[in-house]
Amino acid sequence: MKKVALITGASRGIGRAAALAFAAKGYDLVLTARADNSALKAEHSLTDANGNPLPGSLETVANEVRELGRKVWCLPMDLLDSESVQQAGEQALNLAGQVDVLINNAVYQGKDLNALLKDLTVETLERVAQAYLVSPFLLTRFIGDHMQARGSGVVINITSGAGESNPPVSADRGGWGYAYGAGKAAVSRLSGVIKAEWGKRGIRAYTVNPGVVTTEALRATIGDQGIQALGAGSAPPEVPAQVLAWLACDDRAGEFQKRTIHAQPFALEQQIVTPWSSPTGG
Repeated sequence: MKKVALITGASRGIGRAAALAFAAKGYDLVLTARADNSALKAEHSLTDANGNPLPGSLETVANEVRELGRKVWCLPMDLLDSESVQQAGEQALNLAGQVDVLINNAVYQGKDLNALLKDLTVETLERVAQAYLVSPFLLTRFIGDHMQARGSGVVINITSGAGESNPPVSADRGGWGYAYGAGKAAVSRLSGVIKAEWGKRGIRAYTVNPGVVTTEALRATIGDQGIQALGAGSAPPEVPAQVLAWLACDDRAGEFQKRTIHAQPFALEQQIVTPWSSPTGG
């Protein structure tokens, strides 16, 4: 039976790994990321230490998915543009015909995301509100209407410890700032509301904290010092990706809803993956 997963922010990192994990499970994929020619992308994108764009593209990931024998559709979607988000949802259903799993993985990653309070601007907070609150709401509600009409579906929201706890140190020493913490706190509240309102209509919803994951974006955001400050080791993107696929495919009774799932210990507890070596020595 045909199944389709829609994964936002799929050009690299956890999004890419999740696309491959779901493809391996037999899912066709709808993948989104910002368009390469987006003016907002140029203004508010992360770069490496040399000022170069981070590696990764939707088409590269799409080719990897096709090598696994699955269909894939690539769509532009910018979290800072509500119309773009709405269009992506409509195109996903028009092209794929259905969406069985929605993974809200994309995030705003501007250089101002972890600004100190003294440097934080209202403009940054407005961008964070759009990207972490408004856009996931719009996409989830649109796809959720489709899922409820079909009587089944899974929504997985990717959060962070920044949305559920205090930083170990200030942002300039490797922790996180108010804007990022507030944005992720909003993400952490979405799944519980979905479960309460849509659960009786066959919709499962999960909140997943990947933990410290060694992606290009994380290193560009907080650097190696920040990764060390977060502690508890780290994992490759494939670890949380396998957890996402397991929740969608194996937790059919919805046992692990209503709480934040910490992907790394969960992956070991449920024997979803074998132990891995942490590049930070954890």
